Amino acid sequence: MRLLMVGTGYVGLVTGACMAEMGHYVVCLDIDKNKIARLSEGNIPIYEPGLEEIVRRNVAAGRLHFTADYEAGVQEAESCFIAVPTPEAEDGSCDLSYVLQAARMIAQSMNGYRIIVNKSTVPVGAAQLVRKTILEELAARKVSFPFDVVSNPEFLKEGSAVADCMKPDRVIIGSDSLRATTALREIYSAFTLNHDRIVVMDIPSAEMTKYAANVMLATRISLMNEFAAICEKNGANINQVRIGIGSDSRIGYQFLYAGIGYGGSCFPKDIRALQSMARELDVTTPIMDAVDSVNESQKKLLAAKIRAHFAPLGGVKGKTIGIWGLSFKPNTDDMREAPSLQLIRELLEEGAHLRLFDPVAHEKARMVLGDQERLQFCRDEYDAAESADAVALVTEWKQFRFVDFQEIQRRMEGRAFFDGRNQYKPQEMRVKGFNYYAIGIPADNPSD
Repeated sequence: MRLLMVGTGYVGLVTGACMAEMGHYVVCLDIDKNKIARLSEGNIPIYEPGLEEIVRRNVAAGRLHFTADYEAGVQEAESCFIAVPTPEAEDGSCDLSYVLQAARMIAQSMNGYRIIVNKSTVPVGAAQLVRKTILEELAARKVSFPFDVVSNPEFLKEGSAVADCMKPDRVIIGSDSLRATTALREIYSAFTLNHDRIVVMDIPSAEMTKYAANVMLATRISLMNEFAAICEKNGANINQVRIGIGSDSRIGYQFLYAGIGYGGSCFPKDIRALQSMARELDVTTPIMDAVDSVNESQKKLLAAKIRAHFAPLGGVKGKTIGIWGLSFKPNTDDMREAPSLQLIRELLEEGAHLRLFDPVAHEKARMVLGDQERLQFCRDEYDAAESADAVALVTEWKQFRFVDFQEIQRRMEGRAFFDGRNQYKPQEMRVKGFNYYAIGIPADNPSD
């Protein structure tokens, strides 16, 4: 089928490329002409494993194109997907301005029946606003064309977005039109050949499902971090607890890792957006409030541990600390609400000198942090440990799993190691001579 993808961010670019990989003819549209020019030349603006290869292959095959021209894009497409940002407004609510502007531009170019598919994360009722916007624009043009609006939320995880798109757990279609539902089923049929993963529901339920899923996952993370805080006080090991509860088939192992909090473009924003929706409906959300609060506190945990370690050594001021990992999670260069930013801000305020390294997020981090006198970007994890009084692992990139710690110790001035993701075995790190600090594992706990 001929598809238009409005927006070339994580969702739009990955979904568009994967749709083309499955044989559809896809045009990805963005109003940023420079971005479109770079994409047309094969320059991918985001780091996502496997994405560059799929884009290049499908551009060469003629199934994937990039444009800034709404008229050509809309008039050639059978279905128009909206995959634009829905940023957080000042009051925490979801800003729909980009979605409604995309709907407006689509309506200005429609020349017949179209299916408008909303992939952006939007609050319940957004489809009605999109429908209203299109009707207003068609009326202004003094034309009338039939159309359907469908909710089709995305469930892509940054770092594994291509795999998630090609082999989805489920495809949610929120629709009140048999014609539109049939078309969406056909579009996604190639993604669900092994067994039917398509779930059809009403539009409000589809819009709500996206928020509910993200809040549920964030809740698991924050609850594990609360468990970790208790473990540090009562002598238990959160890693052992995770195995104990994760082996329960009702619970499972995913999103049960203690650490220094979640970040990214989804969990923090979506929790606050759902809280805002609830306030408008006069519904209290004590659990969601706690999830967000716990996460904000957790982001400050590593700085507190570093501060406590150096308190009897003259404090953090003047100390050099190496930071391993800057992006909010591995396999992405996304710095949005990354826990590293909170740590860096606090340590700079304390007067520390910081040596930073991330395998792919250097440039994005520079854009966020800027040039600062006590901030140095390093070429690798060994360089970041040079003359350091301590090293803090913030993002669990795979290349940090097997490090030559003898070489790390040779380069360091101190022996403190702060593991914000429980990447290493405490006993082994202590045998190697480090003052090792983990999350939810007391210093005297004998188990790894």
